[in-house]
Amino acid sequence: MSAAARTAAIQLIARKSPVASPIPQNVPQLFGANVFGLEQMRARLSESAYKALRSCMEHGSELDHALADQVANAMKEWAVERGATHFTHWFQPMTGSTAEKHDSFASIEDGKLIMEFSGKALIKGEPDASSFPSGGLRATFEARGYTAWDPTSPAFLRETTNGSTLCIPTAFCSWTGEALDEKTPLLRSSEALNREAVRLLRLLGDDKVQYVYPTLGCEQEYFLVDRDLYMLRPDLVATGRTLFGAKPPKGQELEDHYFGSIAPRVLAFMQEVETELWKLGVPVKTRHNEVAPSQYELAPIFERSTIAVDHNMLCMEVLKQVAQKHGFQCLLHEKPYAGINGSGKHNNWSVATDTGDNLLEPGKSPEQNMRFMVMLAAVMRAVDVHADLLRTTIAHAGNDHRLGANEAPPAILSIYLGEQLTDVVDAMIAGTGRGSERKRETMRLGVSVLPPLPRDATDRNRTSPFAFTGNKFEFRAVGSSQACGKPNAVLNTIVADAMGWISDEIERTKGKKGLEAAVNDVVVELFKKHKRILFNGNGYSPQWHAEAQKRGLPNFRNAVDAIGNFGSKKNVELFERFHVLSAKEVESRMHIMFEAYCKAIAIEGQSALSIARTMILPAAQRTQLTVAQSVAAAKSAGMKIKAQEKRLKELCGLVDAFVESIDELEAEFEHAESHDGTPDKHAKTYRDKVVPAMGKLRTLADQLETMVDDSEWPLPKYREILFLQ
Repeated sequence: MSAAARTAAIQLIARKSPVASPIPQNVPQLFGANVFGLEQMRARLSESAYKALRSCMEHGSELDHALADQVANAMKEWAVERGATHFTHWFQPMTGSTAEKHDSFASIEDGKLIMEFSGKALIKGEPDASSFPSGGLRATFEARGYTAWDPTSPAFLRETTNGSTLCIPTAFCSWTGEALDEKTPLLRSSEALNREAVRLLRLLGDDKVQYVYPTLGCEQEYFLVDRDLYMLRPDLVATGRTLFGAKPPKGQELEDHYFGSIAPRVLAFMQEVETELWKLGVPVKTRHNEVAPSQYELAPIFERSTIAVDHNMLCMEVLKQVAQKHGFQCLLHEKPYAGINGSGKHNNWSVATDTGDNLLEPGKSPEQNMRFMVMLAAVMRAVDVHADLLRTTIAHAGNDHRLGANEAPPAILSIYLGEQLTDVVDAMIAGTGRGSERKRETMRLGVSVLPPLPRDATDRNRTSPFAFTGNKFEFRAVGSSQACGKPNAVLNTIVADAMGWISDEIERTKGKKGLEAAVNDVVVELFKKHKRILFNGNGYSPQWHAEAQKRGLPNFRNAVDAIGNFGSKKNVELFERFHVLSAKEVESRMHIMFEAYCKAIAIEGQSALSIARTMILPAAQRTQLTVAQSVAAAKSAGMKIKAQEKRLKELCGLVDAFVESIDELEAEFEHAESHDGTPDKHAKTYRDKVVPAMGKLRTLADQLETMVDDSEWPLPKYREILFLQ
């Protein structure tokens, strides 16, 4: 790999054109074409089977084996008609990505090959579980694991050049029943939220709602880099981010990329991504340029969270696969480039009912507003009491580069409500109907003094990690590369916990005071107790950090500190009480998070050492030799070269310091690799020793990049990978 290869890649990019792909003629007809959805079920199943399966999908009812056989056969026939030869149980192990093992429909009967698919094969699979992270739940030689069909998420076809595969979304557990994936806790937490929400609504007088479920819309940010340049960056290939790279002359200072005109090659890529996702039933709606050069965003319409999580995993897969077809590499790392904005996954969360209501939608009637204020109080309690746990769900090595920077919320969890809604909370606490014509009238839930709350009554706050945006809460701190099952499972659980607490309090006091007064007192008590979690100001400011500390809000500044709280007694008790995770499952997940952190930093450390030794140092030494020869020749000719000698001295000093820094990083890395302590101590060693050594090495390398002859520098530079498309 040399500067010549870099030059050739740049010349190649100049000749590239947008890649043509089929233009969708009828999007409504295209949408869900590769999904075994309600339309296909109704057409291929008996009426009774269809109703029973729909009940399983919508309410989690149990699926009997006779129905499973009917569904499996119908699913197989539909898939085979569309070119499928294999099926797979598609699941989400604790790796941050998806997994699949393909089996064909082929079976032998009387010496002939037939295509069949049984209900047993649909409901349960048995992939080898030994190589997936388990966090000590089982020994590595204990290989048996099970995948169990999740009927709440429809099966779909993944088309490739040479055929199709039927993908069946599943949960994944061990032989002894422990969850080994991100989907199982999400499903359990959704059930917990449903139980507590229905109970609370009954207390508030609603006897129509039978089922409540969380909804989700994940805004996905990502970067694109030309693949020819990407292949010349070993750090991007190995880690997803640049470990070296000097600041370019132009970054995002002009703010001209945000919502700017989309480049033709990029637009062609986006259009094909949307087509593929529409076929998979993913309701993508928005596309645009993001703030940083070569950064973009894709956003869907809201769905039930258990389906939305699957769709976001599909979204990340499709982005990466289609990018390569168009000559790009899609980067989902939270911070691929230093000095410019990183990427997040804004997690827009709400709660809906089977009667079509959004429980976080401010209403027009007194009853609707009472319900809304109760829900608001529940969320405030949930985030305040469990801020440590919510912070843990976004704790990983990639997000450490992003949280608290100029484009991402701080690591301190707080809630933004906006001025109008905050005024309502303050008025409730004060017991006055602020804004009402009847001055000093006691404010009670469900009476006319509560002002109308339009959906867009307030501005947005980009610095808030958890912001109310009209009819939902936007958890902005989730990282772009994350599987969002974990943050949503925790969010569902902590809100279920708060709802349960509210129900208990209402039941305890309503007999003495009546329902309205009991609800009012509970909500006001919660507003008073948890108002400290509200903050509408600038989350980036140093003043907020000081104020948050004064309020007693936790501030876990890095992933390692945050992860250590996951297994606290409080959190274990919470998960066990709602049957979301057992104590063993909690401990295993904490170990897996520590292990993932260590592995990420280890890969980065090894990559940095390799690039520094074999690419950057030789290039710097060649330039050093050239400058030294030039200085010597000028000196021998009797010329005055004071400035050139100064440059040579500076370059030699940098090269020497760079070599010392390589040795320092190698020593720290070897120390970390040989560490045999507990998982948290191992992670702290990487954080405290390896990460700073890598930072020091990068600083010197980036200085060298500005001094080494451009024709010698082997790595594509920021000015190239950010702007050449």
